[in-house]
Amino acid sequence: MRPTLGARRTQIMGAAHRMETPAALTARERDVPALMAEGRSNTAIAGALFLSYGSVEKHVSQIFAKLGLPPSDHDHRRVLAVLRHLQV
Repeated sequence: MRPTLGARRTQIMGAAHRMETPAALTARERDVPALMAEGRSNTAIAGALFLSYGSVEKHVSQIFAKLGLPPSDHDHRRVLAVLRHLQV
């Protein structure tokens, strides 16, 4: 049985609140989740910030590490990173 939307929203928000306080993100690392929040892909983020696609991938990986977001089959790390960014 699939959880209800409300139950899933509670799980996601709970995961966002379980994140550790982020280590000091660089200015560029703060720019990336801001653009993620606008729904931009890594390719679009690269274009907006005048970076290579690989640089954006490295920034995203660093952001996940600093926010304590390991790979998971149950949570979407990009969404959780954006939620954390919006809470700051």
